[in-house]
Amino acid sequence: MCGIVGYVGPRESQDILVAGLARLEYRGYDSAGIAVIDENGSLGMRKRAGKLARLREALETDPIGRGTTGIGHTRWATHGGPTDENAHPHLADDGRLAVIHNGIIENFAELKRELVAEGVEFLSETDTEVAAALIARAYRANDGDLVAAFRAVVHRLEGAFTLLATHEDHPGLVVGARRNSPLVIGLGEGENFLGSDVAAFVEHTRHALAIGQDEIVAITPDSVTVTDFDGNPAEPQPFEVSWDASAADKGGWSSFMAKEVSEEPEAVANTVRGRIHDGQIVIPELEGLDDLFTGIDRIVILACGTAYYSGLVGKYAIERWARIPTDVELAHEFRYRDPIVDASTLVVSISQSGETMDTLMAVKEAARLGAKTLSICNTQGATIPRESDAIVYTHAGPEVAVASTKAFVAQITALYLLALHVGRVRGSLDAASAADSIEQLEELPEKIQWILDNEQERTEQLAHWMADTRSVLFLGRHVGYPIALEGALKLKEISYIHAEGFAAGELKHGPIALIEPGQPVFVVVPSPRGAATMHAKVISNIEEIRARGARVIAIAEQGDSAVMPSADEVLRIPLASPLFEPILAVVPLHIFAMGLATAKGLDVDQPRNLAKSVTVE
Repeated sequence: MCGIVGYVGPRESQDILVAGLARLEYRGYDSAGIAVIDENGSLGMRKRAGKLARLREALETDPIGRGTTGIGHTRWATHGGPTDENAHPHLADDGRLAVIHNGIIENFAELKRELVAEGVEFLSETDTEVAAALIARAYRANDGDLVAAFRAVVHRLEGAFTLLATHEDHPGLVVGARRNSPLVIGLGEGENFLGSDVAAFVEHTRHALAIGQDEIVAITPDSVTVTDFDGNPAEPQPFEVSWDASAADKGGWSSFMAKEVSEEPEAVANTVRGRIHDGQIVIPELEGLDDLFTGIDRIVILACGTAYYSGLVGKYAIERWARIPTDVELAHEFRYRDPIVDASTLVVSISQSGETMDTLMAVKEAARLGAKTLSICNTQGATIPRESDAIVYTHAGPEVAVASTKAFVAQITALYLLALHVGRVRGSLDAASAADSIEQLEELPEKIQWILDNEQERTEQLAHWMADTRSVLFLGRHVGYPIALEGALKLKEISYIHAEGFAAGELKHGPIALIEPGQPVFVVVPSPRGAATMHAKVISNIEEIRARGARVIAIAEQGDSAVMPSADEVLRIPLASPLFEPILAVVPLHIFAMGLATAKGLDVDQPRNLAKSVTVE
């Protein structure tokens, strides 16, 4: 959620901070602010509720002095509404200390009562100001040692937090700490950066360090020092950011979502690239880790939102190719129901950001219970991969729009790669089936591009015709069912209309009561070649709802003539075997949701009430 950036170096920090916050806007926020130690050694702070433009206006009207040390923040309201007073940074120690925070301090009320009893006055409703007051008190108690103050305070905080602070007594120093919340270091020449995401500093450096759980970092222009919460030296993990700043720009597209839908072929191609050798799936990250798969009798996939739907698709592939019973669970439900997992269970987590708090905590619970853990993630240096025994990166590139599109198809692709890899390791997949599946994987980017080239314009036109629609239903069978769920979620996320996805076989068990004349229903139609029985049943579903007045939009493969008399509109996808159809069938649904939201004049990149990376439970 919240965006965090810190800078120390020779350049004017205000410009770097505001530009960094702009690159973090995609995370979702409702206020923004910065604090800078100016050339006279004084701490200046400006913050405003609303978009970053309001902060820029405040800085133009009432500038902060030039300075080379600073911290910046975009806030998503948790404790206290989106007001100027509740925006970060928060000041303490008579205005000489500035603190920003991502996460939730769960015991803030108890700590606040303690501070109020000591005479501390608070100007906001936030938990963050409590942390600022505690750091100020510890700073004085530790003779002006900001790192020691952090060590004294972090042990008292419960919940999730990333904290950054700077003090006017120490120009050229920014201190940060993290627990269950993202923070990474950017390494420059004579300058260093901190960010909740590498996007905060990728414009300036692609050299980064991943900070571990329960660690404190102090950066100066020429040094980076990392310790654990007890002060013991820690070794942050170095990594190179694989994309540059231009990858996170719109590049002439009307929205980031439009750009990212156009990148779906590339996202799949990049996820496959380098993982097929001599006709075999070889995942470099999993080399030497065959024992993760040979001693298991069950797989549990954990995820939230769109990633959960990719997991539902992956279940079919894993059970088909690896022959391992697979369950898919919402991460936020998993750890609260006394789950049964042990050393013979592989828990596969899926998170685009690698920072989804519900998923992170579920992975930790699985590890505590003795399960093996593997992460599917798109973001280097993220927390969930570091907490897992193994990682498969998707290589989809930065995804900025809140509504996930290219990450979804990349996640399914990674799950297919994993299923094929495990099938080979366990000897459950015959050579002919493996060869055919690998060939189809390699063909997917070209087939997705065909949809974009041949069906996008008509799909967008259909969306514009339906701009006044108040409700849309989605039906699918087998692997088409998760795609129906994903289609409904995208429409809800960015168009704010009622949408539901159903398993087509459930239609007669209740949902058919929703059908009335004119009701739009998208139907994901399976191939009549590879799934003839399911195809016939879905055609019967279409006839049932058409008889009750529904308007049917079918997503069907080229050459499927049986669907033509039954559907009002048909969006075509290229031929593929049933397991590979989901990656194709979802593309028109992404286009449709984006087109309908655009027709309604809505911001498809930053839908209301949502954030890109949900870093609190």
